[in-house]
Amino acid sequence: MTIPALMSSCARAATAEEAAFRIDYPLAAARNTRVVALDDAAEQIVRRACAEPWGQARFYSTTDPGHDLVTMTGEVVPLAGELEDSNTLVMVSTNGENGEAAATIGAACKVRGIMTAGLVVTPGQLTSDALFALRPYARILLVPAEEDDLLELLRATRA
Repeated sequence: MTIPALMSSCARAATAEEAAFRIDYPLAAARNTRVVALDDAAEQIVRRACAEPWGQARFYSTTDPGHDLVTMTGEVVPLAGELEDSNTLVMVSTNGENGEAAATIGAACKVRGIMTAGLVVTPGQLTSDALFALRPYARILLVPAEEDDLLELLRATRA
């Protein structure tokens, strides 16, 4: 028995009638993503990610209590100012240091409606202090994350 070849839905959409329903505007622009390292090992991961070509992404480190961020060039900037035009923030932690900074950043993002993600870069470990520090403040949490997961997350969110 031979099954007839059916026209795919994509081919059917090629008619003028179907084409009228196509979305003809470009994808949204790159997100204004902020990536914050919460400890020294996480800062090295963030520095390596920073070397890639990104659209609107900016990269920082911070320490407790998290009111200020430090750019990868060493400039200290206030957290509130860096969140003004942001719509995504990724916190990276390897050991749970600077839990107060995670809380400050997470609360600031929540108030502003900024999507937060956390990467707990502890390969092979399902629990760690980093997990407990980020869990309350990250809507999306990758555990246990590998270093390359940061790059993939940034690509997926069009950073």
